[in-house]
Amino acid sequence: MKKIVFLTGAGMSVESGLSTFRGAGGMWDEYPVEKVASIEGYNSNPSLVLEFYNKRRRELLTVQPNEGHRLIASLENDYRVTVVTQNVDDLHERAGSSNVIHLHGELMKATSSREPNNLNYVRTLSADNLSIEPGDKADDGSQLRPYIVWFGEAVPMMDDAIRQLADADIFVIIGTSLNVYPAAGLLNYAPAGVPVYLIDPNDVIVGSYRWLTFIRKGASEGMKEFISLLK
Repeated sequence: MKKIVFLTGAGMSVESGLSTFRGAGGMWDEYPVEKVASIEGYNSNPSLVLEFYNKRRRELLTVQPNEGHRLIASLENDYRVTVVTQNVDDLHERAGSSNVIHLHGELMKATSSREPNNLNYVRTLSADNLSIEPGDKADDGSQLRPYIVWFGEAVPMMDDAIRQLADADIFVIIGTSLNVYPAAGLLNYAPAGVPVYLIDPNDVIVGSYRWLTFIRKGASEGMKEFISLLK
């Protein structure tokens, strides 16, 4: 059974109604990245950061996976599928994907401020208990914080993503500008000769890549075209 590895970014979830961070009207226009997505911002104003992610969780509960998410999940019937995502939402899982690697963390989880990558301290938040408040403690006694990889922090799942790509037969990139590293560097780990499909309605600068097919569509329509090309 052939293996398909997907790399998805914000453009994957925008059709579901989630705000993107970059671009006109993106979240960074309202919330400067250094204040809500860096360890320095968290240390200087933890209450602001906690409430920012509390709002993101409330927003997440109002949206559903789109057709693109569901089409990726449906490929598990005929292929080994791994989804590597830069997104912190859980829409891939809710659509039915069973093997998802979150490079930048998971919005619906909380962790220790002292050891954020220690899985012993990671807990999943429930729909009726979405908020992390000042004074909420992890099991190590430190303040609970969002289980999010902030700018300047290590990306602990990157090695897993690279390993998944090592034996991929097809690599598909959806809805990412390929501007954020180290995730953007995953293209360099695709085995030589493996076909790469890039699905995005916008121009994406990837340089010269011999085996790349550019599908200039959004996630759902792009996935429909990709699946038609597989047949």
